[in-house]
Amino acid sequence: MKNKKRAAALALAAIMACGGLAGCDALTTTNISKDYQQVIAEVDLSKSTDFQEGGKYAAYKDIVGKTSIVKRDMVASYVSNGYSVQQQYGWSYLDTFNAICDSLVNRQVYVQYAKVYLAENGGLTESERYTVEGYKAAVAGAGAEATEAAKEAAGLEYFLTEAERDKALYDLRVSVNDSLDSIEEGIISLAHTDEEETSTETVRTLPTGADTENEDYYNKDYAIYTGSSAIPSGYEKVENSTPTTRRKAYTQYLAQLRANNLLDKGENTADFEGMTYFAMQKKSFFESALVDKMSKKLEQEAEEKLTKAWLEACFNEDLEADRASYQDDKTSFETAFDAISDSSFVFAAPQAADGSYENYGYVINILLPFSTVQTEELNGYSSDLGDAKGNKYAARAKLLQNLKATDQRGTWFTGETDYSYKAETADGAFTGGNTARQYLFFENSIKNAGEGKQYEALKNYYGKYTYNGTVTAPETEEDEYVLKPNKISIDGFLSEMKDYLTSVGTAKGFRIAESYKEYNESGSYYDTAKKYYNDDGTVDYSKFIYAEGKIESTDGDAYDINSLFDASSWENAALSVINELSFAYNTDTAGLNTYLGYSISPFKTSYMPEFEYAAQRAVKNGAGSFNVVPTDYGWHIIYCTFSFHDTPTGANSPYAFNYADIEKEGTFSYNYFEARKADAVSAYSTNMQTAAINEYVDACTTVYNDRFADLTGLDSQS
Repeated sequence: MKNKKRAAALALAAIMACGGLAGCDALTTTNISKDYQQVIAEVDLSKSTDFQEGGKYAAYKDIVGKTSIVKRDMVASYVSNGYSVQQQYGWSYLDTFNAICDSLVNRQVYVQYAKVYLAENGGLTESERYTVEGYKAAVAGAGAEATEAAKEAAGLEYFLTEAERDKALYDLRVSVNDSLDSIEEGIISLAHTDEEETSTETVRTLPTGADTENEDYYNKDYAIYTGSSAIPSGYEKVENSTPTTRRKAYTQYLAQLRANNLLDKGENTADFEGMTYFAMQKKSFFESALVDKMSKKLEQEAEEKLTKAWLEACFNEDLEADRASYQDDKTSFETAFDAISDSSFVFAAPQAADGSYENYGYVINILLPFSTVQTEELNGYSSDLGDAKGNKYAARAKLLQNLKATDQRGTWFTGETDYSYKAETADGAFTGGNTARQYLFFENSIKNAGEGKQYEALKNYYGKYTYNGTVTAPETEEDEYVLKPNKISIDGFLSEMKDYLTSVGTAKGFRIAESYKEYNESGSYYDTAKKYYNDDGTVDYSKFIYAEGKIESTDGDAYDINSLFDASSWENAALSVINELSFAYNTDTAGLNTYLGYSISPFKTSYMPEFEYAAQRAVKNGAGSFNVVPTDYGWHIIYCTFSFHDTPTGANSPYAFNYADIEKEGTFSYNYFEARKADAVSAYSTNMQTAAINEYVDACTTVYNDRFADLTGLDSQS
């Protein structure tokens, strides 16, 4: 027994050391090969009384049957994620492999149950109906000589639409190409060891969702690229790839399959999709597609239970709960308010005696920073007028006049991925009057995005603000971008911001209010430190405001928080412009990709006092308001995205649930419905899955623990 444990330990160590499929000759022995083919568990729902004569599923007995789980599946699962889970929870090998066994068994129970469920209830549309005869015909269609995996795959495929099948195959082909890419990158890296290393510069934060493929996208023409044919449709080769490096990668990949007993002797390796391994993987991906389909069916059923009356009642209950909970508990309110997102809401703030809400809100902060030299200069100056707190406003004012900002998006050209593209006339790019500015970013997410397209549309990033600088593009693969960002003052930035907002607002129905004002029109802003102090020596923070204004609807409609993330609204267009400018210039990177920005309390905060005053002022002026103010870090452009101050006195909430909007993406009603639906669907789906497993796992499964006892006893020396 001791020798057997050591042999298994060596086998697992070999797999792990080689990264799973790493072409290790140690695993090619006859004993290991046979050992891995052992059946360690069987699942057969037809053994349940539910499938016997008179049982509720008797009519579907022929679409369930014995599914075998082999030891190779268990070891592969351990290598894939079992080892990391074991380390995370401190499990023994016994705990780990028993958990893996339970997981594999439960999955097959659920796959078999999914077939029965869809046969009884139909698919996602009324036209999707399934019969036992149709299922049996599909399995027979695989051919009498087909492997069991191929027959099982044909049976699974019967329950999938053409689109669902093609999506599963697309995902499988992508996964194989990803594996080949990884191997090929290693080959290329070894071949370039004597060349200059790739730049390790930190890439600027990307907008959430940039270059994200649509969940349901697939390309029927996409194929596995082995280097022996033309590059297939939709596949992007790795950097410095050649047909030779790809063929080497494919050869190594085949060696890995062979070493792990996943490649049968005599198979035609030129036809990857005709190989046994591809059939095994196809079965696995079809299983996932089938389970996903049943989950969507359950989601449909759960969603039907979410009636208009129920949702409206939920909203009113949540609103009243917030009003009651937070009125006299500002600490709890502020904790909840800090965590607002598209699935976590706060409907009411504490109210003042007159019924109005306290001025809580959110702001986006764009920081244009002092240079390192300027910061050192500021630190070396003496305080103003004997200021006991050491403030240096006069010296800082001089530095502020010379502060220059630059576009921070250079690494979106020069990082590992080039996200830039040269704008065309039809793109309507904003250049600030400089026609030499021609480059935009995220073409996939801006121009090739939306329903039915490959990529998701980029949210809250308008996408028409060109890189502010000169760009010399590389002429060959060996060349690099040469970038020279333009330097702009605070006045230059405000000019860019106003012009860009005006350009977009003309099309989207908003404008900068006529009350917009800059307080340096006569150049007096920088005159003297005395202007910042009251007669009693206290600081007058209102004097630090350099500019302020408000973005408003062209037709006079009030700012509507319910529409802030609706891509068709003017509120979202304005937010998207501000967000884009933030990605371009903001050096406060913690503020990038936040939901609404920084939460602002009407009381004393931990923010710098000038920032605190300006942010509170913007919140009090309402969402869409902005202020420009300096601190010892540089210039801050502060834009209010949300304000409870906008709620009319006596009104219940700035939010309003409108059932008619639950399918209008981005609206508050849509987000609230999705959050409620997610809770309901999760509970419903979990209950159904748990019920199926509890019903069948004991009566319909057989586990041969002795066949993997060498694995579960690896931590024992007996």
